[in-house]
Amino acid sequence: MTNSSAEYPGKELESMSFAFNYHNWIIDELTPFLGRNVVEVGAGVGNLTTILLKKALERLYAFEPASNLFPLLKEKTREQVRVLAVNEFFRPELVADAIDSILYINVLEHIEDDSGELSMAYGALRPGGYLLLFVPALQWLFSSADASIGHFRRYYKTDLVRLVKTAGFSIEKAHYLDFTGILPWYINFVLLKNSFTSSKVALYDKLVVPSVRIFESLIRPPIGKNLIVVARKDP
Repeated sequence: MTNSSAEYPGKELESMSFAFNYHNWIIDELTPFLGRNVVEVGAGVGNLTTILLKKALERLYAFEPASNLFPLLKEKTREQVRVLAVNEFFRPELVADAIDSILYINVLEHIEDDSGELSMAYGALRPGGYLLLFVPALQWLFSSADASIGHFRRYYKTDLVRLVKTAGFSIEKAHYLDFTGILPWYINFVLLKNSFTSSKVALYDKLVVPSVRIFESLIRPPIGKNLIVVARKDP
């Protein structure tokens, strides 16, 4: 999931496998823009891939370059005829279909040249196709946990919107997500310098996420631990 290593250093994917509600929240936010032929960049071990396959897709290209993650992704999707799991960094020439959408879910922050990546995504999409981004937000939340899993940065909404527009896209929506996650993240990872644990992830996912999702569907928070951007390549 980085653009400089063939092995992913982080351990948080194991913990995040328990984030069922959170992952469904992300995908449901993006579902209206998926289309039929979808590229998932940095598919990891397939936690989100399996949720995407519940949607009305015809073809899902799941790119994962990390040698320690790809075998798990391949095993998880081996009976899914709609999936092509690719042990490579995303390259448009590896996709045979016209691409309706490209997803970077917790991936863009791992890519040092994010502007170059967005320009490549713009060129790969069909006219009218969508770029779907979910990233960690607020640089002042950047912690040793971010650094340990290969994050180059966290994003502010204005900066990411500007970056996406510079690549040629029109913004369909851009908003922060998970306001209540800010304080736990700050305490756990910035102040206490803790690492990811499956028990904490599962507890937050079960007790907090369902109610926060309902609240934020009614009132978009002015700030949040994460950020969603949906952008369109104009016809």
